Amino acid sequence: MNDTVVRRFLDTADRLQNKVAVSTCRNGRWMDLQWKDYLEMVQSFAAGLRALGVQPGDRVAILAQTRLEWAAFDLATLGLGAVTVPIYPSSTATEVQFILQDSEAKVLVIESQGAWSKFKASIQAQSAHLPAQSANSAASDEKLGANLQALVCLEVGKSTNSEARSQLSLEQFIQGGVAIRQSQPNFFVEAAQKLNVDQMATIIYTSGTTGRPKGVVHTHQQILSEVVEAFPLLGVSSQDVALTFLPFAHVLGRIEIWGQAVVGHRIAYAESIERIKDNLMQVKPTVMIGVPRIFEKIHAGIQAQADISPIRRKTFDWALAVGREVSRCKQEKRSVSLQTAAQYLAAQRLVFQALQDRLGGRLRFAVCGGAPLSREIAEFFHAAGLLILEGYGLTETTAAICVNTPFDYKFGTVGKPVGEVKIKIAEDGEILVKSKKVMKEYYKNPEATAEVFDGEWFKTGDIGELTDSGHLKITDRKKDLIKTAGGKYVAPQRLESLLKLSPFISNAHIHGDQRKYCVALLTVAEDHLRRWANEQNLQAQQSVHLLEEMIEHPKVKDLFRRAVAEANAQLASFESIKNFALLARDFSIESGELTPSLKVKRKIVDERYRDLIDSLY
Repeated sequence: MNDTVVRRFLDTADRLQNKVAVSTCRNGRWMDLQWKDYLEMVQSFAAGLRALGVQPGDRVAILAQTRLEWAAFDLATLGLGAVTVPIYPSSTATEVQFILQDSEAKVLVIESQGAWSKFKASIQAQSAHLPAQSANSAASDEKLGANLQALVCLEVGKSTNSEARSQLSLEQFIQGGVAIRQSQPNFFVEAAQKLNVDQMATIIYTSGTTGRPKGVVHTHQQILSEVVEAFPLLGVSSQDVALTFLPFAHVLGRIEIWGQAVVGHRIAYAESIERIKDNLMQVKPTVMIGVPRIFEKIHAGIQAQADISPIRRKTFDWALAVGREVSRCKQEKRSVSLQTAAQYLAAQRLVFQALQDRLGGRLRFAVCGGAPLSREIAEFFHAAGLLILEGYGLTETTAAICVNTPFDYKFGTVGKPVGEVKIKIAEDGEILVKSKKVMKEYYKNPEATAEVFDGEWFKTGDIGELTDSGHLKITDRKKDLIKTAGGKYVAPQRLESLLKLSPFISNAHIHGDQRKYCVALLTVAEDHLRRWANEQNLQAQQSVHLLEEMIEHPKVKDLFRRAVAEANAQLASFESIKNFALLARDFSIESGELTPSLKVKRKIVDERYRDLIDSLY
């Protein structure tokens, strides 16, 4: 049998049969699933897919929130030699339509019939201007993928005869595969034995900040190369517990499925992003993978709590100063003085333990990827007793190609190359990569594929440098670099990270390309601002109630002016922010201004707020 993630999954399930593999929360109750039961679920899903006619090479699309069934469908699909096509739940109907058509998906797994009806209705609405016969239900089905033969709904629902497609509830889907399992008990193992490492395993469509998504093709080789090197490098073992909440349509979330299949640790599925705070305390994870926005929000919440009273702020600042000294000692691998050690124990008891308890109390480290994490945030958490290990990679590189580790980390960098990864810096500063982890190609797009390869080297589109210690430091996205009218290059992500250190700023967008100077659009962290406004008696004295009114108040503008000044104090004159505007509404995935990994879509924001940006010059 070729070595694949599926083969490793079968070995893990056999080795850890009676140990807990998965924890899920349904209706407020946490339920555990042992490895033998997880394998049973995967095999029943594989049988259901085979009963629907899924053969090696066929595409199975999954459009659902992060949940146990998502992971089981992925492993079942890969084990059959078929190809998983993930779709973000936040995708527009047009994006879903494109992915289903481009990938030629045969089966679609979706959260509910209601979600399917919503997408169909949107496509029909878009077709309203076409001749009447083109806008009927069957026509809209065709627009959502001519190859699509079956729909599986994860949540309870009954199929209807009026649908052009075969719609199945999850129960009906599983029942359809019973006969196959009875006649061929070992069919899944036999199918997995036939897998070849060079077979296509998944097509992951990039969300991108601009343009039509491209289908990134990964074979079984890329998937296995990533997880067998990255997870052991971090020191993750079968004794660990992880809380997962990232979208599985994103490659960073997806490697949690594959990594668990190889390592055998327990994964608990968060109920939702909104419930992460509660779930952390319930699950008590030992490791966690997140994106910068999660840690930025936790940081903002901690700062806001410290501001509740002058005494609390003074105590917090003292504890943080002590924690920073301990952090420096750890980074420089030198011993902590007895006096500092005693102070740190007091700081732990008075301040940091409560913070760590809010994260479950057992977190050994967290891994951060998907977008740049500011050095200031990483150092803040390390001082408070939590190590955040920043890594770097792209969808095209199957997630991490560099990562800091618990025993080798440098804040402000994304770590050293993982395993067999080789990195070099081009003359223009672009990071080039050679590795088994790099994608095979962009699906049905040879022109785009040719553009990102320079011989054997993959062009990442990121600018960076290697430090003397061999750690990679990212400067910015090559396409995101701003060139001011004065000819100076500015890396906007650095400016945005500094601005978001303020608990009052939720998101920031820097503009300045071909302009005299840089300006910023700042979205407001409403909860923190309202708390501050109450302390200042703004609402009582000035009758300021709506957020739109509040951000126009002179005291509020001065508050944000100080936040911008604090960021500017760390910037050179040519890159400093000369003007800014406050937005009462935050950027969001639903509004199309953020990618699913919570990065700002620069082109969209520039276009949407063009008049406001122009007014700042």
